[in-house]
Amino acid sequence: MKQVVRGRFAPSPTGYMHMGNLWIAMLSYVSVRQQGGQWILRIEDIDRQRSQSSYTAGLLQDLDWLGFQWDEGPYQQSRRQSLYESVLQQLEAHNLVYPCYCSRARLHNVSSAPHLGEKRHPYDGHCRELSLAERDQLAKNKKPSYRLKVEDTRVQFLDAWQGLQTKNLKAGYDDFVIRRADGMWAYNLAVVIDDLVMGVTEVVRGCDLLDVTAQQIYLRNQLRAVCHQESASMVIHYKQAPVLLGQDGYRLSKRQHSVTIKDLRESGYTPAMVWSYFVEQVGLGKALSERRRVHSLSDLLTLDLNSSLFKQEIIYM
Repeated sequence: MKQVVRGRFAPSPTGYMHMGNLWIAMLSYVSVRQQGGQWILRIEDIDRQRSQSSYTAGLLQDLDWLGFQWDEGPYQQSRRQSLYESVLQQLEAHNLVYPCYCSRARLHNVSSAPHLGEKRHPYDGHCRELSLAERDQLAKNKKPSYRLKVEDTRVQFLDAWQGLQTKNLKAGYDDFVIRRADGMWAYNLAVVIDDLVMGVTEVVRGCDLLDVTAQQIYLRNQLRAVCHQESASMVIHYKQAPVLLGQDGYRLSKRQHSVTIKDLRESGYTPAMVWSYFVEQVGLGKALSERRRVHSLSDLLTLDLNSSLFKQEIIYM
């Protein structure tokens, strides 16, 4: 029986929807629909300081206004805390994580001062082999973050747009945080658990996340031993798209105060005008199998996703 393709769009509600969000939403939607699959909407609102319910409402409004129809969701990560806690406890029970008491200052010094000829690493395994007595002593003064205990591993995967990727993870040096000291869940943990539980089989996102993909694959493989989920054996297919940059070289993002869909709608744009503008700015015309004006999301379902356009690292708008 052929496996049903399950893709997802997973924005963070830390601002209103901008062109960078629209780019990934459109690509993931088109890819899933071309394969007769299911499109999941997940709101990644684990950043308690920056996430706002008004931005979540804005994202849903913009997606609906532009013609997106999701098959599941919207799920919210903020409502899935108990699931993440349960998985962390299972990882602890299998001795796959450990508490880290390093200060920000120490971590900064580690990452900024590698030995001559060595690759820069974000960590050095300092807390990995602490004794129980040492941990108890440190816990009196500082709440720990929790790191995944990584073993020397070569991770290799084929990205449909960015090609074959290989990363060698090193024990200790590549142990990454899965829960911060302030209790906030790390992106890597939440996204891997959710993709696993939701049965996601295809991930479309920006190629700026290529570097963390190996970590996520490693964690997913570890979770196979503790979650016992049928979906754990599913292979995720990655399509990591070029990052959209403005002509000034800055990424189109909320932090750069890029034009938002809300801005365009309130200034009088219709959905057809937004799609026409978007297609022209990104240069999608050459990837359309039928050369015609685009007035809706459905007009983009003929996109040739094998086009060289998607195999770049950057597209300037």
